[in-house]
Amino acid sequence: MADSFDVVVLGAGSGGYACALRAAQLGLSVALVEKGRLGGTCLHVGCIPTKALLHAAEVADAARDSEQFGVNATFESIDMGGVNKYKDAVVTKLFKGLTGLIRGRGITVVEGDGKLAGPHTVEVNGRRYDGRSVVLASGSYSRSLPGLEVDGHRVITSEHALALDHVPASVVVLGGGVIGCEFASVWRSFGAEVTIVEALPRLVAGEDAAVSRSLERAFRKRGIGLRVGTSFESVSPVQDGVQVSLSGGDPVDAEVLLVAVGRGPSTAGLGLEEQGVATERGYLVTDGRLRTSVEGVYAVGDIVPGLQLAHRGFAQGIFVAEEIAGLDPVPIDEAGIPRVTYCDPEIASVGLSEAAARSTYGESEVESLTYDLSGNGRSQILRTQGFVKLVRRRDGPVVGIHIIGARAGELVGEAQLTIGWQAFPEDVAPLVHAHPTQTEALGEAHLALAGKPLHAHS
Repeated sequence: MADSFDVVVLGAGSGGYACALRAAQLGLSVALVEKGRLGGTCLHVGCIPTKALLHAAEVADAARDSEQFGVNATFESIDMGGVNKYKDAVVTKLFKGLTGLIRGRGITVVEGDGKLAGPHTVEVNGRRYDGRSVVLASGSYSRSLPGLEVDGHRVITSEHALALDHVPASVVVLGGGVIGCEFASVWRSFGAEVTIVEALPRLVAGEDAAVSRSLERAFRKRGIGLRVGTSFESVSPVQDGVQVSLSGGDPVDAEVLLVAVGRGPSTAGLGLEEQGVATERGYLVTDGRLRTSVEGVYAVGDIVPGLQLAHRGFAQGIFVAEEIAGLDPVPIDEAGIPRVTYCDPEIASVGLSEAAARSTYGESEVESLTYDLSGNGRSQILRTQGFVKLVRRRDGPVVGIHIIGARAGELVGEAQLTIGWQAFPEDVAPLVHAHPTQTEALGEAHLALAGKPLHAHS
């Protein structure tokens, strides 16, 4: 006999636990299955610990450069034991809070490796849990390349990088996307020699081209080596490290090779094929309401094609819980999901790049404006460089906002509202932004695009 619930959620990462919490809030009985720890990749080996390292890196840079602010401080070294203690304390506090919240909502937590044993049944350690609805939220794993073996010592993934007890003297980062750029930024601030290898022509290729160019200039200024448009060929062990062979150039020696070539969907062994759940390249095929090909089975998070972001999975989890409860929620606008890369300088964006907008609407139907942060008082106080770039349909709404500079991620909330509400520059221009703040840069950019620039040239 199986235990029965209104909803059985397989995976307790950002998407899964959000679904479980919202479903329980709506009065549904919920079982939440997780083989690891509640909170999943994001909380334990992803977003949270990585950003803790990035904040430690920011503190190190501030100490190193304190003289420019008239503060006489001495930077001595990075104590990775202390950094890891700080990082782990942040994770532990959030984990305890989440655990208490889940148990307080009356959610049944099932520990173990689950798989579909029927259209509405999840099996865990030989025991069955039936759900009127089943939500798959099994997350993702770090990919590698064919023939590139990750040993966890000299060739590592981001999960191994988070557990290092020392700062490597030198690192080759294979992959110039979000994960690669964030770890490259951390290690450079900690004093390592860093080289990024990216097969595509530019870093963070999913961002606007102007953002990529700005990031590359900033990274080179920081002393980070870049090999863009360069393919990985092989890696060989050498004394005290590895030698990485690349296309079209000399090999690079380093203590470690970080493999940061993206993440794949964790769907193997879930019993999908046996239960007739359609997949494509390992991802689950879903409709606009996140329903799979099997009635009553939903999917959220990294196993659904699209941006692999914790906040996307979180929003999807809430949506599915409300869908199951019969609330008829509004589908998530994928184009309006904000994106942040927490390197130095930080990148934040929402909506279409200029190239994508011109491809979508036509060359003559798009205009853009870039507002340099050198005209923003708060940015000058922070000694940051960068810009805000707006992309709009000619005589229409803003369809893309792109920001690079210190604390850019904190500005993307307003950008998301602008895109989500399909606001015209003329709608945003009259809004009063506090002074001195970096949000003024968004206001000034909209003023300029509305035809009344003050600190910017139209």
